[in-house]
Amino acid sequence: MCLTHLSQSLQDPLKNLQNWTKSSFAKPCDGFTSYLQGATCNNGRIYKLSLSNLSLKGTISPYLSNCTNLQALDLSSNSISGPIPIELQFLVNLAVLNLSANQLSDPIPEQLAICAYLNVIDLHDNQLNGLIPQQLGLLVRLSVFDVSNNRLSGPIPASLGNRSGSFPRFNASSFDGNKDLYGYPLPPKKSNGLSVLAIVGIGLGSGFLSLVLSFTAVCIWLRVTEEKLDAEEGKISQLMPEY
Repeated sequence: MCLTHLSQSLQDPLKNLQNWTKSSFAKPCDGFTSYLQGATCNNGRIYKLSLSNLSLKGTISPYLSNCTNLQALDLSSNSISGPIPIELQFLVNLAVLNLSANQLSDPIPEQLAICAYLNVIDLHDNQLNGLIPQQLGLLVRLSVFDVSNNRLSGPIPASLGNRSGSFPRFNASSFDGNKDLYGYPLPPKKSNGLSVLAIVGIGLGSGFLSLVLSFTAVCIWLRVTEEKLDAEEGKISQLMPEY
């Protein structure tokens, strides 16, 4: 069922998968021998599927989850579109997931975090959008993570961008090329407005100007008051009798 539905969901314009036939799906492996292009067998089961750079189109079948022994899935450098099926969560032995350089869209399924053995998630150069699921940071074996050049947005989860302890850390190149993605380890975005220093400078300048104007106003008021007092004293002195 896994292989049948996958072959139906994929388009193979260059006929690279000519030996992907119903007869071979019934028994794709004989011990360590594989009868399918791109499949690697172990003890009669497919444990690795590598169909990279074959000009494949179409979508990823959710029935791929029926290949329960799959440890590595590589569909990179094709023209595969549509979402990443959430059913991949049932590939509990999956260690390597490489779907890079395709035309995949929609958000990254948070359910991938259920695949506890994942140590490689490579999704760069697609059209994925939405937030990066925080749950992916819980994958303790994750050593390669690349979602660069997509349409992701929002903050980079601290569990991925600022890992500590024995967890491998991911640098900015893992997140580059997402216009609306922000947070460490990406550099701060350049502001189109005034910088903080400029705002502080304007604030200090306006405050100093206000102080000068207030001081000047007080001086003028004191001067005017003093002149009035002098005038009053003059009037009073004229009315006083001389002795």
